[in-house]
Formats: sequence, C-alpha cells, structure tokens
Amino acid sequence: MKPQAIYYKTALGGKELTFETGRLARQAGGSVTLRQGDSIILAAATMGGVREGTDFFPLTVDYEERMYAGGRIPGSFFRREGRPSTDATLIARLTDRPLRPLFPEGMRNEVQVVLMSLSADTEVPLDMLAINAASAALMISDIPFGGPVGAVRIGCVDGKLIVNPSLSEMEISTLDLRVAGTREAILMVECGAQEVSEDLMVEALQLAHQEIQGVVELQERMAREVGKQKKEVEIKVLNPELIAQARASVEARLKAILDQPYSKENMYGGTAELRKTYLEEAAAGAELSPEQAAAFGAAFDAAEKAIVRDRILYDGKRPDNRSIDEIREITCEVDISPRAHGSGLFTRGETQVLTLATLGTPKEAQELDNLLETESKRYMHHYNFPPYSTGEVKRLGGQSRREIGHGALAERALVPVIPDEKTFPYTLRLVSEVLASNGSSSMASVCGSTLALMDTGVPIKAPVSGVAMGLIKSDERYVILTDILGAEDHLGDMDFKVAGTRDGITALQMDIKITGITPQIMAEALERARKARFSILDIMLETIAVPNPSLKPHAPRIETVKVPVDKIGAIIGPGGKNIRALQEDTHTKIDIDDDGTVYIASTDGVGFEKAKERILSLVEVPEIGRIYTGKCVRVTDFGAFIEILPGLDGMVHISQLASERVNKVEDIVQLGDELSVMVTDISPDGKIRLSRQALLEGWTAEEAREHDNANRKKSTGGSGSGGSRGGSRGGDRGSDRGGFNHRR
Repeated sequence: MKPQAIYYKTALGGKELTFETGRLARQAGGSVTLRQGDSIILAAATMGGVREGTDFFPLTVDYEERMYAGGRIPGSFFRREGRPSTDATLIARLTDRPLRPLFPEGMRNEVQVVLMSLSADTEVPLDMLAINAASAALMISDIPFGGPVGAVRIGCVDGKLIVNPSLSEMEISTLDLRVAGTREAILMVECGAQEVSEDLMVEALQLAHQEIQGVVELQERMAREVGKQKKEVEIKVLNPELIAQARASVEARLKAILDQPYSKENMYGGTAELRKTYLEEAAAGAELSPEQAAAFGAAFDAAEKAIVRDRILYDGKRPDNRSIDEIREITCEVDISPRAHGSGLFTRGETQVLTLATLGTPKEAQELDNLLETESKRYMHHYNFPPYSTGEVKRLGGQSRREIGHGALAERALVPVIPDEKTFPYTLRLVSEVLASNGSSSMASVCGSTLALMDTGVPIKAPVSGVAMGLIKSDERYVILTDILGAEDHLGDMDFKVAGTRDGITALQMDIKITGITPQIMAEALERARKARFSILDIMLETIAVPNPSLKPHAPRIETVKVPVDKIGAIIGPGGKNIRALQEDTHTKIDIDDDGTVYIASTDGVGFEKAKERILSLVEVPEIGRIYTGKCVRVTDFGAFIEILPGLDGMVHISQLASERVNKVEDIVQLGDELSVMVTDISPDGKIRLSRQALLEGWTAEEAREHDNANRKKSTGGSGSGGSRGGSRGGDRGSDRGGFNHRR
C-alpha cells in the first residue's frame, strides 16, 4: 500500500512552511520533511542502546549536503560528495546546539539525527529549516526529548527588521541573526552584523522569540496527533545523599584551593589531587569496583560544581578571585613572524592566540562547491586548537567541528571591516593558532586577528575586539560574568561571545546549557560585553593604533591595469602560453577578471613595471604616425616584416628602408635585427605599412605615404596597380602577417 503523507502548515515571516511525515524514511524513529519554496530538508531521528562505559550523552547530528538538490554535479575528481564542506559542518553544529540541552539529564542512549537536502532553490537558506525539521522529527519520534525548538533568521534592511529573509534580501541586510528557542526562552544565538547597536540586537532577539512561537505550537500539535509513544530509557541519576556526603567531605579543602593565588595548573592540579584523595577516603582501604568508582567520582564532580557556583552566586567569588566584571590581564604584540605578511599575538590571562596573515592574488580565493550561488570567498579565517594548548597529549588530525565553528565565528566578526576588493585587491588568509587556552580562545582569535591585519597593513575600516560572557543561574538568582575562564564555561550555564567595533556588534554567539534565558539577561550581558570590548580595544590600540601605512617588504604588491575585454585573449595566449611566459619572465603573478581588470602581484616594483609594460604592449593598437622599434621576423625580395608589437607585424617596403636606393633588402636589415620604423598606413583589412625612410628624412606619416605612393606609381608605370616589388605583390604577401588583427 502506498505510504500516506500527512501535512502540517504554518507561516514564518509571512512565508509558508510545510511539514510532511508518513511518506519517507518510515523505519527511522521519527522523520519529517520541511519545505519552504522549492527548498526541502529531510530529517530522520533514531535512538540506539547504551554503549558500555559511556558516561555522557552520545548525541550525533549530521547534515548531508547533496549537490543534486541544486541540480549540480559535485566538483570533486570522483564527482560525488566527499567529507562535509565547511558550510555543511556549520549547519550540523548549529542544529546540535539548541537540541542538546533538551534531552533528559542522565540519558546515555545513542541518538542520531541525520539531515539531508532534497531540494535547494536560490532564495531559501537551509540552516533554519534544518533546526526546525530536526526538532519536529524528534518530537514525533519515540525518543525522549524536551522540545520542541523553533528557529528563525532575522535580517535588517534599511533599518527595518525582516523575519525569515530570502538569500537575496540577506545580500543587502546589515544583520544576519539566527535564533533558536523553546516556548519559554532563547536557547541558541548565532549572528553576524554590520556594526549594529546593542538596542537593535535586543529588539531583534525579542522579535525572533515571538516569531518562533507558531513553529513551536505546530510541532506540539504534530506530537499529539502523529507522534509515537516515547520509549523508556534508563536515566543515570546521582544519589543526592552521595553528593551531599562528597560536598561535606571536600568543601573546606576545595575552598582552600580556590582561595590560593590562581593559575589553571594550581586549580586543576589541586582539584585532581583532591578528587584522588576523596576516592581513596571513600574506598576506606578497600578496592572500589568500576561502578562504585564512577559513582563516587560523579558525586565529587557534582559537589565541585555546586561549591564553585555557590561561591559565585552568593559570595561573588570567582575561581581566580576576580570581580564579576573584571577582565584578565592583557598583553599584545605584533610582527612576531619575520616572513609572514603580518602577525599579532594576543594574551589574556592564560589564553594566548597567535594569528598570522597571508596576502594572495585574487585567483587564490577559496573556490566553494556547495548549494549556495557563492562561488568563492577572498577572506578566509582558520582556527587551530592543538592539544598542547591545554597541556594534553592527543593525536593530531583534521579540523574538528569546534575548530571549524570557532574559525567561522572569528571570520564573521572581521568580515564587516575588511576592505572591498577595489580598495584592497588581495585574497586574505588568517590563521589563529591557539598556543594556550583557559577560556575565550575564539574571542582572543578575533583580537589577535585585528592586530595581525593592522600589522600587515590592511586598511581595515575599524579595529574589532571580542569577549566571552558567562552566566551562573539558580531559580531567579543569577550572576553575569565578564571574560569567563574555562572552568566558568564548563561549570556555568551560558557561553555568550560578543565581538564588535566601537560603532557596534559584528558577531555574536550564544550557547545555553539550561532551558533558556530571558531578554532582560541578554540585554544586561550585551551592555556588560560592550564595556568590556571597549576596555580591551583600548589596550590593543596601545600596541598598534592604526594599520601600518605600507605592506611588509616580502608581501606581494598588487597593482591593477585595465585592458579592453576583447584583448584578454591576447594576454592569455593559446593555451595560456603568453601569460605563463609573462609570469616566468617578470617573476610576478597575474590574474585577469572578465571585465578586463588585470591584477599584477610582485614583491618589487621592477617586476610590476616590466609586466605592466609587456601587458600594455600585448593589447596596444598600432597608431599611424607612431614610431616603434621592432625585430625583423621575415625578409623577402620586396621588403622586410618587422614585429612592432608582440605577435604583430608590419611591412617596410624596400623603397622605404633608406634615403638612397636599396638594391637588396639584406643590405639594410637581416633576420633578427632591430629596426626603428614609423607606421605610415593601416588598411581597412588590417595591413600595416611601415617606413624607415620617414625617420631618416624627418617626414610625417602623410609625407611618408605620399613618397610611398609616388614610388609605387613609378614602379608600376603610373597605373599604381602593377605586380612589381612595390605594388600588389607586397600587399598580397603581407596579407599573411601584416594585419594588426592577426597577431602571431
């Protein structure tokens, strides 16, 4: 029997969303498709068992970007999708973040959510569809889930906020705000912006939370009408009495560790030693079973979390004894690497990031192979988090999702201040190397990158700084923390990163571990972050106040030359022969845009001038009366052919080679000799006539033509149409090579 599809519809920003279930992926725990316009996302959620020894919730969210969805064949050698693209990884990560906090605490069953693009038009972004589809699949599945979650994008065009904007509208929007939340509160925020104010950001967040209510209500209805009964799963619940015993046993000793002068090594090392001592005390001389050791260890961790949080909430004491709005000590340096095109070292407390900048030509921009129409990007930001940055030993591998996400966040923070290609015609790659980490390494990357860009000499529109805010909340009581430590991130309820210039916010990212926070808390956190950003910026500008006025000596200089579009082929040459030879001879890199803009990159002015001269000669159109010095490329009995421009020949008739009569062409010029000549005529079909005699006699082009015509009449008996040396024979022979539109 044909599967029966069930449809549910709602609107978001005035645009219809259609959820469908019952037709596709019926063996998954729950599956839906979500459609807006011609874009369709399939979401399938499935739950497995508990892996032995698992002490965390193993949720996996994967997004499979299928090129067929946009009617495209993958550009890889194998012509099939390979590992996830950066955009696909970011969508998977974006979907994971609001879903994860809503599963039952202590759940250990494996859960996998697979998202797949079935259709993608050029107007509907897929990322918010992915979150809404994943939440709906979980809601109607047999998987315990505390949702639903609704997600929406907010744009801003001409100062007006737009709900669920299209990709076309986003091209002119000054805000790209993505928000996910429950009926009660916001769970996740991801934002890039063109220096928007804190007030506008709060207004946009409130609008987003209002708009997701319809999507949330529809998912609740779907769960009631077509949802499966939730499976019962084992929940790992800690014994409250065991936690209380652990707290009573270690509280005084843990506070003594926290009261000491702070360092990450002292705190983590002291806490680890205390944990070991506590487990030995709990064993009381006996050997603990693995289950008992896990239970006592979890009780210690819970007690530690409660003690640290209570000290912050009720005593205002942070692990490093700073005040709640105090920023750690900051130092800044530039010009760390002598050969990188720019570098900046930013150290904040025990977090240290070195960012190195590289400039390249336009053709070195990253080529993108995804479902978006964007084909390349000229600004790339990469973030590396090696194990030594946290004092650990791990196998080095490819970039993790976290590294990709942090790199994208730093890139988003700086994009608004990067000069456009006309102002600064370079491709830029920044790499942030995290050398030490104790919280807020992504925002340290933003600060280090600003230093590196200014050290490079990139004329950024304004410097950018960033800070990570935290939250400790219990019932109605809460404390917002400025510039959080790694421990405060781990034990706290919020990681709220804000980056921007003095004129406004350029990037924002928030993750919540509790069920959500109110707009009031977010507004307060944004204001505190603004003050912190300004303080950090003041310190950065003490090191380098403005971008360096010139690039480093070894950085490429890129100059542009404009040529007629129909002359691009002459520069490139057959199979790229001309441009390859040009680059090799001048030690430059050359790119050509379709509009005729030629980019010449060189590390010295000599190479640029040489390349520019060659390019202009390749596209130059010969002019009557102009004098050229060229090489003789062919000798005949009636004259010589001189290459006056690269690949372009003209003919000097034997009668125009000298002031006196010439009996033999070779008496004046040999093959390969250089000769200075004047262009005296260009025929309608492109044949070029040259004269050396005009230079010797000081004639104008008109005078040279008169003498040439007189000589031709003499040689043809006055008719001007004979077949002798100076007449049609020369013209006919010259037709092979003499036309300026027939370059060699």
